[in-house]
Amino acid sequence: MTMQVSPAVTSLVDRDAFLTGLLQEVTPDKSEDWLQDLRQNAAHWVRHAVIPNTRDEEWRFTDLSALRQVQFRVDRELTAVDIAGLILPEAVNSRLVFVNGVYAPELSAVADLPAGVTVSNLAGLSESFGTKKYLAQAGGSQEVFTALNTAGMTDAAVVLVAKNVVVESPIHLLFVSVVGEDAVISQPRCLVVAESGSQVCLVEEFINHRGAENTERVYLNNAVTEVWIGENAEVSHVRVERDGLEAFHVGKTAVTQARDSRYTCHAFCCGGQLSRHNLEIFQTGEQTQTTLNGLTMISGHQLADTHSTIALNHPYGTSRQLHKCIVGDRAHAVFNGKVFVPKPAQLTDAGQLNRNLLLSSKARVDTKPQLEITADNVKCAHGATVSQLEDDEIFYLQSRGINETDARKLLINAFAAEIINQIPVMSLQEILLNTVNSLKSLSSDS
Repeated sequence: MTMQVSPAVTSLVDRDAFLTGLLQEVTPDKSEDWLQDLRQNAAHWVRHAVIPNTRDEEWRFTDLSALRQVQFRVDRELTAVDIAGLILPEAVNSRLVFVNGVYAPELSAVADLPAGVTVSNLAGLSESFGTKKYLAQAGGSQEVFTALNTAGMTDAAVVLVAKNVVVESPIHLLFVSVVGEDAVISQPRCLVVAESGSQVCLVEEFINHRGAENTERVYLNNAVTEVWIGENAEVSHVRVERDGLEAFHVGKTAVTQARDSRYTCHAFCCGGQLSRHNLEIFQTGEQTQTTLNGLTMISGHQLADTHSTIALNHPYGTSRQLHKCIVGDRAHAVFNGKVFVPKPAQLTDAGQLNRNLLLSSKARVDTKPQLEITADNVKCAHGATVSQLEDDEIFYLQSRGINETDARKLLINAFAAEIINQIPVMSLQEILLNTVNSLKSLSSDS
């Protein structure tokens, strides 16, 4: 969907001083490259928009007022960073690394990729690769944070898989934040195109590198990923958000599925004082398969918000969604999942479940699984559960010689493992299970 700016839109400018300041900071120097029109159109949308607030239905549980109190700047200087401990063994020769949004070629490795696979930064590609056909063309491009990302875009991680090519090893896209005294805004951008008959596994990871000082800093990651899946193609997507505990993270994943395509997303979130992930699936052909698995694990005063939309516009589509939240201390988790099944989408089979585990009397979750169906021949179901660790389960484990703390951890691990064990990268499974074990505050009532 190409963004067209009408005269009425261009007259409504600078409605939000905070947004205007962000836009001025992220906008690159004027250039003559082919991205200029995209950036200008997106900037118009930003200038007539406002930062969402709790009066907006889609943001009523997520208060962005703390974000407004910070003055962010762009740091386009490449910072030296050691990523030895962040490299996945399965993706040693298939990774792209960006530091504060800047491509780091010396940390990246794209050797030994099969013919027909392109893994590169956008600035390193020519127009002949056809990225113009896909970049910023997915639905939802006019949403305020997505438009802000496009308005400031100078580079992106690009993965192109040609027809009938099967990529055996996962491709790792690593976005590292290194922050000093000033609050930094980074705007990671990914474009993934899997042409008809292809298969690829993608690991997209956001992580904070605290350096020798080991100090948490405030920063903002405003990330956008567009995934285009051709006919009979398959994409397995692992998204890991492990930003610093003082960070703000706003992410958009927009997936377009053609006929007979298959998409699986494993989304893991445990970082940020405030995080928001918008996951949007657009079906453009019949008989698609969509699987969405999510795990949110937060404590302290963190807020994590997941909004998903599955738009099934054609018949014979199948979707399954399981999103779990583990919430400790005074943390607050939000889940809003929408499945749209209009009249043309006959014989759709859609299931959605949100399961929540509260580890503290002060922990909070707001959940809203949602189906909107006008088709009359479908099989659809949704549900949500909110629970705590059961005393009788803890007592049973204690009766087998396990102390109470270990019993609680064992039950929490079992709850999380249902999602983590489905990730197709074994080393990442181990990392995430260790992350579950390391968050000791999840095991106590504060």
